[in-house]
Amino acid sequence: MKVAIVHDFLNQYGGAEKVVEVLHEMYPEAPIYTSIYDKEHMPSSFKDMDIRVSFMQKLPGVFKHFKKYLVLYHAAFEAFNLNEYDLVISSSSAFGKCLRLNKHTCHICYCHTPARFIWMYEDYVKREDIHGVLLFLLPYVIKYLKKIDINSSRHVDYFIANSKNVAGRIKDFYKREAFVIYPPVEVNKFSISAEVGDYYLVVSRLREYKRIDVAVLAFNELGLPLKIIGSGSDQAKLKAMSSENIEFLGRIDDEELAGYYKRAKALIYTGEEDFGMIPVEAKASGRPVIAYGKGGVLETVVDYVRGETSNNYITGKFFYSQDKDALIEAVQNFNSKDFNAQKIRAHALKFDKETFKKNMREFIDTKYKEYNND
Repeated sequence: MKVAIVHDFLNQYGGAEKVVEVLHEMYPEAPIYTSIYDKEHMPSSFKDMDIRVSFMQKLPGVFKHFKKYLVLYHAAFEAFNLNEYDLVISSSSAFGKCLRLNKHTCHICYCHTPARFIWMYEDYVKREDIHGVLLFLLPYVIKYLKKIDINSSRHVDYFIANSKNVAGRIKDFYKREAFVIYPPVEVNKFSISAEVGDYYLVVSRLREYKRIDVAVLAFNELGLPLKIIGSGSDQAKLKAMSSENIEFLGRIDDEELAGYYKRAKALIYTGEEDFGMIPVEAKASGRPVIAYGKGGVLETVVDYVRGETSNNYITGKFFYSQDKDALIEAVQNFNSKDFNAQKIRAHALKFDKETFKKNMREFIDTKYKEYNND
């Protein structure tokens, strides 16, 4: 079976790109097709992969201004000729599924989410701070891209969603069923510490939509130690509004990150994500999560259930309003004695990388046979 892997773009490293890494482990001979590949912003692990880019790679300033080329991405994927492959696995939250394949080729799409800028337009505009002429023109562009997105969804043979949350969107927007396979987390990179510090921890890209400002404002008032790991366009603003008890550590390596995870009193998670690997990494370190209770985190974190005779399996605590007062209340009501580190880590194992590989292989093998028997 000849396999190709397809991904929207390789210009930043996050959960979706971790999925591509693991797909490459599963199919090491498979080339990876993508619109653009920015080597400087990707880990060294990608340098040894057979990565094949579209015509967009040569466009002026595409790495810096990749969002301005929005109307070209679908054409970049339509231009790929992948008809020599028996199986194409696309990893997509936007245009990676816009492929033109013949009937011989089975297309399985691992969907991280239907494109937020298309289907959650108002939220996208707010978080990206778009204004001026672009804001006036964008609704017309989005209307055009929505038609393309719906049409491309019809050409996918089988959908996999990264969460029940996303499977619901696929059903609502594309009218398609999706099988849920949670993304891979390398649980064995993390461990439990016998000693826990007094600090709370944030791990995130520092982008406006991640709502790290909620954590900063809350801990300004709480006065408790907060360490923030990550970098991004919101970093200067967040630093300027932070009090002395808040420390920004920037980007750190995996070994350092694992150390901060396992000694944190708890992870603070303020964003709404489609799935969210960071809470799982914290749980793999035996640490509880204090999270905004919306999105994918509802599938990865277990809160106290009133009326249950035993709640020793709980892995975190939710707050349900995305503001500082709700987070302050959650932290003040947080008691680390309510949590068992071993049981928190055990709960994280269901999201382990090897579990992902096993579930993916079973699904792919079954559906590929089904496709060829139709």
